[in-house]
Amino acid sequence: MYMKFSIRILIGLTGLLSLLSSCKKYLDVTPDNVATIDYAFRNRNETENYLYTCYSTLQNLNIGVGDAAFTSSGELFFPSTLTEPTLGSRDAEQGFHLIRGTQTTDRPALNYWNGEQLGQPIFKAIRRCNIFLENINKPKDLPQFERNRWIAEVKFLKAYYHFYLLRMYGPIPLIKENLAIDANTEQVRVKRDPVDAGFDYIVSLLDEAAVDLPTTIEDPAQSLGRITKVIALAVKAEVLTTQASPFFNGNTDYAAFKNPDGELLFPQTYSAEKWNKAMQACKVAVEAAEANNFALYKFIAPGNLPALPGRLKTVMDIKQSITENWEQNPEVIWALNSTFGYQSMAMPRLTAAMVQNLGGAPGNFAVPIVMAELFYSKNGVPINEDRTFDYRGRYSIEAAGDADQYYLKKDYQTIKMHMGREPRFYADLAFDGSNYFGNGQTTPENLLYVQARGGTSIAGPKDNIRVNVSGYWPQKLVKYHSVFAAEVTQSAFRMPLIRLAGLYLMYAETMNEVNGPGTEVYKYIDKVRERAGIPGVQASWAGFSSNPGKANSKEGLRQIIQQERRIELCFEGRAGWDLRRWKIMQQVMSNPLQGWSIQEASAEGYYRQRTMAIPVFGLKDYLWPIKYDDLIVNPNLVQNPYW
Repeated sequence: MYMKFSIRILIGLTGLLSLLSSCKKYLDVTPDNVATIDYAFRNRNETENYLYTCYSTLQNLNIGVGDAAFTSSGELFFPSTLTEPTLGSRDAEQGFHLIRGTQTTDRPALNYWNGEQLGQPIFKAIRRCNIFLENINKPKDLPQFERNRWIAEVKFLKAYYHFYLLRMYGPIPLIKENLAIDANTEQVRVKRDPVDAGFDYIVSLLDEAAVDLPTTIEDPAQSLGRITKVIALAVKAEVLTTQASPFFNGNTDYAAFKNPDGELLFPQTYSAEKWNKAMQACKVAVEAAEANNFALYKFIAPGNLPALPGRLKTVMDIKQSITENWEQNPEVIWALNSTFGYQSMAMPRLTAAMVQNLGGAPGNFAVPIVMAELFYSKNGVPINEDRTFDYRGRYSIEAAGDADQYYLKKDYQTIKMHMGREPRFYADLAFDGSNYFGNGQTTPENLLYVQARGGTSIAGPKDNIRVNVSGYWPQKLVKYHSVFAAEVTQSAFRMPLIRLAGLYLMYAETMNEVNGPGTEVYKYIDKVRERAGIPGVQASWAGFSSNPGKANSKEGLRQIIQQERRIELCFEGRAGWDLRRWKIMQQVMSNPLQGWSIQEASAEGYYRQRTMAIPVFGLKDYLWPIKYDDLIVNPNLVQNPYW
């Protein structure tokens, strides 16, 4: 279904490889050989190849080891003591190790500024977009309606590439057009533009693009993955919400952050109007999505599955909202054509064929205990607020009973914290004693289950690389069709970049910031909560919380919405950006990352907390550093604060 678009990208990229390679120039803002560019735009076919080359960097920004938000949010922990690299190379692990304080200015990890160290060369991608826009009028056989659409797509790409850099680095040079091929040294030494100028430019490009983009993709077999108007509107909502958020809106930590000429790079005055603009953009995006039949996903069991009990059906509603095929998932507004390639890292260790599934699934993506505690109780409130939840006794051992049927293996010895939790807890996490729907077994009464105890002692001669160091796996990232046994069969899926649930919660967030709690705010939070199988916000807090008035104040509801987003969008590469824009990453990273004593075989020995790492996150870590060498080459650049 997705093959043709992806192949055309590769064809375009291969055909233009020599065109796009050149001697290294600062930020790649000068064009390549003019004669070769003329050839690339000589007709419609060659121009279309160049269009797909503009897309090529986007396709490489898929969620995975090169994604800053996915690897460095604290949601996942990757061990640093494995005897072999299980992600393909040691370099591929570097993003996960940033929470240990490994970032440097000599060799920055995930360097998207110049494309080194797993980063994509985004400034080069912007240069390609500029070349396209400068030459799109050359082909004579290109119909105007198609020309307009291609221009809109490339304007979107140019906006998104700038946005990607801005989230990581703050103020960036805005490459509105390429410099002349004979540009002198001073012209090439560009400076950083203030962050508000960056946001404004990105929004202007998105507005221009939206006019000529198709509302939906009518030929998904050929073009799924290309940009639509709904995608552009949703990204605009995200851009403006980011600009309105505390990190970018009156952040006094950056009061001294200026260009060499004294130009202030971060606004120092809070602007409520930014939230209002974000709210209006979210409203437009939500209305456009719903008008075009986007809806929260509900699992429809295929004919080869038995009827699922209500609880298990809710779990699949949640889990498949991520892993369902894109063209069959009405919730996915935007994803990339590239598939998620790390299911084996998220696959839990099951009984019934333990040795076989270890062969294809190291399961090294470990979820810290603090993330397991983030999920709500079955009553839809935090477990430390639920008056009916034994929070103090949450680590005591108890046998699973009928109350958690389909979630836990009956009579299995586990801890009370694993009982009486919301359905997303069981859909997103796998842990000692939890049932697992999938891996070839989908009969509700006879599901496989996780046995995490014993750690490496069961895994055989390569036990060091086949271990989950916390005892929690992000099973949300494994499609239930995938099988890890004597023969491994992985069923591919595309990780959403934007889905409707996230857009609903963003809309609720902006409405709360503008007007405080109200019927419309609760409405959009409750849409997500209803699908998650928990009561609405007001009912949950009034009925079960030790702080029943929390949902009635702007500050309290802000905390609720933030936790709701962290739960609903966990492991999707969203929290890394959210925690930064909310300016609470330091708070979240202030506690040790802990797991269970995985090598112990008994329940009493296993359920003892041990520290995996103490996160290192200071003010400087909100933004990525620019490589020191780049500052030497261009004295007009200033380093990000505190580096």
